[in-house]
Amino acid sequence: MKIKMAIITSLISLRRNPMRALLTTLGIVIGIASVITMMEIGQGSTDAIKKAIAGMGANAIIIFPESAMAYGVRYGAGGVKTLTPEDCKAIVKECPSVKNAAPLVYAKGQVVYGGKNWSPSSILGSTTDFLDVRDWNSFLEGECFTDRDVLNANRVCVIGKTVAKELFENESPVDKEIRILNVPFKVVGVLSSKGANMMGMDQDDIILAPWTTIKYRVSGSGQNLINQTSTTSTSSNTNSTSSIYPNTTVKFYPEQSSIQTANYMSYARFANISQIFAAAKSPEEVNSALNEITQLLRERHRLKDGIPDDFTIRNLNEILNTLTATTKLITNLLLCIAMVSLLVGGVGIMNIMLVCVSERTREIGIRMAVGARQRDIMRQFLTESVILCLAGGIIGILLGHGGSMIIAKILNWPMSASPVAITLAFAVSAAVGIAFGYYPAWKASRLDPIEALRYE
Repeated sequence: MKIKMAIITSLISLRRNPMRALLTTLGIVIGIASVITMMEIGQGSTDAIKKAIAGMGANAIIIFPESAMAYGVRYGAGGVKTLTPEDCKAIVKECPSVKNAAPLVYAKGQVVYGGKNWSPSSILGSTTDFLDVRDWNSFLEGECFTDRDVLNANRVCVIGKTVAKELFENESPVDKEIRILNVPFKVVGVLSSKGANMMGMDQDDIILAPWTTIKYRVSGSGQNLINQTSTTSTSSNTNSTSSIYPNTTVKFYPEQSSIQTANYMSYARFANISQIFAAAKSPEEVNSALNEITQLLRERHRLKDGIPDDFTIRNLNEILNTLTATTKLITNLLLCIAMVSLLVGGVGIMNIMLVCVSERTREIGIRMAVGARQRDIMRQFLTESVILCLAGGIIGILLGHGGSMIIAKILNWPMSASPVAITLAFAVSAAVGIAFGYYPAWKASRLDPIEALRYE
């Protein structure tokens, strides 16, 4: 019996009792539909989790200046200013695994508008690339400042939703003037809401301005630690009048003594920054990005072998581990549900096929009597089982996809269509038909023709 004839014969046999065939496939339909629905909703939830964690820094890389020691006192990270805006540009240009990077300069203080004041948790100076690194490119009002504003140190800024609420309430902040540490700034935009991060801190309580403006107009030029310490020591030996009006014999930047020169490295005065905030192209490329950044900065800072790094790189490994564990948990859960559902449907297929063999024993005997071989009988019943499962799989795929769309629309759950899941569901339904239909087909092919003809 050829495949084509086996299919035609199987369809004719299934048409004899369509209700039973429909009920037989119901188990497969429910199993495949539930699998497709859960996989699409689960995939949507996984994508939403990935997006949320990525927005909080799953692929973030933070570069700090190294700590420093002066006069026997060890200062924390950032005690020595070793990072420059040129380092940030070089990272973007020469590190293939890095998507983007932005320099950061911090300030802390009070913001005033009219009769209201507020102390935001973050006053940041950066470039327009900072919003791209944070995946924060949408605005409630206005727009971001430009690269020209950064170059010219213009007094413009964008504010978060929390700052806008505290200072302006229902008033539009765009084109209004606020004062940051008594320096006037024009508000050019309001960032969209970001919510709290994993540590519970309000990410919308932020003011973002050009880093040049924050550095040179708000927080000062930021001398290195050694110069600050030396200046403080020298100024303590002068009276208050000479501190305000220094005479010509006092140098504004005192030279280091021979002991200081021997014990402490003197850093050249340059436009330094507090941090570099970078983002890898994907969480999987974080490690390669770390290696590339480390090698590049060591070359730029002319650090020889054996000399420790003058910078520190941190990434959020815990968030990556959380992402991996969550994705694995969802995948395993869906796999278990799929196995149980398809197992129940497969048992139903086997049960009905065994009933069919019992009901059609006399028919099997007649076929064998007129020349049908065992493989022909097996092929016929196996084809019926596969057709039932494939039909149930197709109906289940349609119902599952439709169900996931309805659930996503009504409950506002994230949903992501998965062509791979649909293909696998179709293949699994065929495999279930073969696996659970083999035994009834084998049993039918092993019937004795004489006993089969006598069967009542």
